[in-house]
Amino acid sequence: MDFALFHNLGIGFGVALSLQNLMYCFFGVLLGTLIGVLPGIGPIATIAMLLPVTFSLSPISALIMLAGIYYGAQYGGSTTAILVNLPGESSSVITCLDGYQMARQGRAGPALAIAAMGSFFAGCVATVIIALFAPPLAEVALKFGPAEYFSLMVLGLVGATVLAHGSLIKAIAMTILGLLLGLVGTDVNSGIARYSFGIAELSDGINFVVVAMGVFGFAEIINNLEQGEAREVFVNKVTGLMPTWKDLKDASGAILRGTALGSALGILPGGGALLSSFAAYTLEKKIGDTSKFGKGEIRGVAAPESANNAGAQTSFIPLLTLGIPSNPVMALMIGAMMIQGIAPGPQVMTERPELFWGMIASMWIGNLMLVILNLPLIGMWVKLLTVPYRLLYPSILLFCCVGVYSLSNAPFDVMMTALFGLIGYVFVKLECEPAPLILGFILGPLMEENLRRAMLLSRGDPSVFVTKPISGVLLGVALVLLLITFAPTVRKTREEAFQE
Repeated sequence: MDFALFHNLGIGFGVALSLQNLMYCFFGVLLGTLIGVLPGIGPIATIAMLLPVTFSLSPISALIMLAGIYYGAQYGGSTTAILVNLPGESSSVITCLDGYQMARQGRAGPALAIAAMGSFFAGCVATVIIALFAPPLAEVALKFGPAEYFSLMVLGLVGATVLAHGSLIKAIAMTILGLLLGLVGTDVNSGIARYSFGIAELSDGINFVVVAMGVFGFAEIINNLEQGEAREVFVNKVTGLMPTWKDLKDASGAILRGTALGSALGILPGGGALLSSFAAYTLEKKIGDTSKFGKGEIRGVAAPESANNAGAQTSFIPLLTLGIPSNPVMALMIGAMMIQGIAPGPQVMTERPELFWGMIASMWIGNLMLVILNLPLIGMWVKLLTVPYRLLYPSILLFCCVGVYSLSNAPFDVMMTALFGLIGYVFVKLECEPAPLILGFILGPLMEENLRRAMLLSRGDPSVFVTKPISGVLLGVALVLLLITFAPTVRKTREEAFQE
């Protein structure tokens, strides 16, 4: 087994170290850091905007670049959180609490250095976990039939709904809306157009890129234009990047705990970087001196920054082994795989080992690039923070529109993206989290296909979903999860946690 692992990693590094893939890995992590640094444009919006670009790339180059953007944004987000008290990325919200206070005390350098070190360590550990645990998981998944896949997707959607921000009812409504949008188009079995309202362009269904770019990209831009631009940037205080021995001693335990917690939570449906960073900060407060937190405690930077990077990378495990997205970024990755004609799931590892192992190897290389990129270039990232957002957004919008138009050279797609942008803005105002909608939209057609297959194989007997042991257990867990979440005490705790 160990020999096989080293052999596979050899294949992976052979692919990842090719000049073309190194270039796309570098471009991905550089762009990820950039959009992590710029407040308001998160990795979801950026990946959604870049999906049209992946058409012309090879599948492995496209996925290496998109993955680099995701974990690169976790690094970049800490820079803005520490220097400007604005999270460049949602998972860096919690870093603002202590990181910004450290900057105000003239300790921005050590805060940035510890954030980068924690992120690098966590990223490397998470990549080892993927290499060790993904292959056995994929072997188990190969034994799954249509009934088991359907139940797994139900559990995935329930998990994502339960862990979504805000009201549980709104999260369920968004999931159902996503499932309904996924039904638009021609029915595979009968060949009859469904819910297309006589519009010829909708007969192939709503394009995934159109929904993702509208709900995340355009809505984010509209919302950012409302925000004020008064920022106190601690540019002059970034000196002495090397942390003291006391800083390293205080932060080391927090980095280890954050890495362990992030690695575990990243695998869960609805998990990933955001949940990991909040959980790690809460854990540090529980085991440490609470009075120090929020006043420049270095553990308040080390733990969430390690956890968000570990969570970002282990969230690739369900994607690569089961073909199930654990968060909206992974849903976009599945969209990118489908664009390239790759069916996500356990067969990717057996049929395209160079893709699977090449992506894992690229994560190690990407993490190394990020440390080299982040610390010496902090001055450059800080200068970017002084660029007014009103100058950035027209070019971002133009880039988006060109990208959408290039999908099928249809003005209809651009109009649909604008429509979904307005809908996304309404969601922001109503405090409806768009993540469950995207997950429902991606998983809806896959769920329908597996539901139909399972019913055909069982000759129309719906009990097949309960009588098959794995399927029954997965549905049972989904039901228990929903019932627990609706319990008054749990609902109250959940709302308080998200409020905090």
